[in-house]
Amino acid sequence: MTVPATADAHVGLHSEDGAHRGERADRAVDPVIKVEDLAWIEFEKPDLDRAERFARDFGFSVALRTGRELHLRGSWAGSVCVVIRKAAQSRYIGPVFRAADAVDLDRLARAHDTLVRTNAEMGCREVLLRNPDGGPVRVVADVPQLSGLPDQEALTWNQGSQLSRINRVQRPAREPARVQRLGHVVVETPRFVANLEWYLRNLGLIVSDYLYFPGQRERGPTMAFIRCDRGSTPADHHTLALTLGPQSRYVHSAYQVADLDAVAAGGAYLAEQGHHHAWGIGRHIQGSQIFDYWRDPDHLMVEHFADSDKFDNTVPAGWAQMGASGLSQWGPSVTLDFLDARPTPQLIRAVVQALREPENEFDVNRFLGLLKVARS
Repeated sequence: MTVPATADAHVGLHSEDGAHRGERADRAVDPVIKVEDLAWIEFEKPDLDRAERFARDFGFSVALRTGRELHLRGSWAGSVCVVIRKAAQSRYIGPVFRAADAVDLDRLARAHDTLVRTNAEMGCREVLLRNPDGGPVRVVADVPQLSGLPDQEALTWNQGSQLSRINRVQRPAREPARVQRLGHVVVETPRFVANLEWYLRNLGLIVSDYLYFPGQRERGPTMAFIRCDRGSTPADHHTLALTLGPQSRYVHSAYQVADLDAVAAGGAYLAEQGHHHAWGIGRHIQGSQIFDYWRDPDHLMVEHFADSDKFDNTVPAGWAQMGASGLSQWGPSVTLDFLDARPTPQLIRAVVQALREPENEFDVNRFLGLLKVARS
């Protein structure tokens, strides 16, 4: 088999293969702006007391609590990680990205024939956009910064012959893993290409890795792990991940903790409190994170992670076949809970509706490809 010359940059780096000639680019040539990071993500929930109990067990600190709102933060200085507002039903609202400065907001507003608004609640300026699915995407600047909180220290390890800990024992406390920051959010969409192009063109994001359904590489990717373009400054392997599916929905969000022991001991604490474990502990392939997944009381999935890959803007996108068995380097087999693949009436209705919608990219062949992924 002849390996394309473009693949050489990926061998031993993050993917066995790069783009073949003519395949989808990993970035926009001249994006409107380049966002710096996720600022926070927003939800609605009916029971803020229950949401707060889980949040504290998961390792968040509470930055604000009223009868109508709950703001959750990590230990690192910066903005809040999660904003939850009281509503009749539990649902994901959307992501909020941080622009480099207010000038970028003006540029983005002009490109979309809209206005820069003042967000009095969060004390910042913002532009409200809609992605191709119709979901809200906020971009903010001049966000008030919270000072840092005491951090959970990573443990000192003896590694082989390198002895860094002598006459001292390891006794990590079984307590909530202290969330440091928001890492990324993953969403499903039946209009994958339209959303991908929208985020790359408008927010200047870069694809780190593309995945494609088994036997369907010629039809293009069906998942993209996307990072911020910070030039020579390294960024998380992915800040946003998009995956093709029958629904427009939240999949999970991920929060960094100190190290493997924080992931494991924090997970043991969550289990003791009776919370629902979805999958883990393991190490991912795309992004290399040590991961552990949990469901909150409203069945929304959240992830503890540690040790993520960091790329600057010189690394091109890798390409790999999607498969359930390819989600981790080591760890327990992926669960149906994590894949959300149980044939519930809601899922069946969503598939039927998606197949009937002519604008969707989720057609019969893509549906068969998704089934192969779940069974692989």
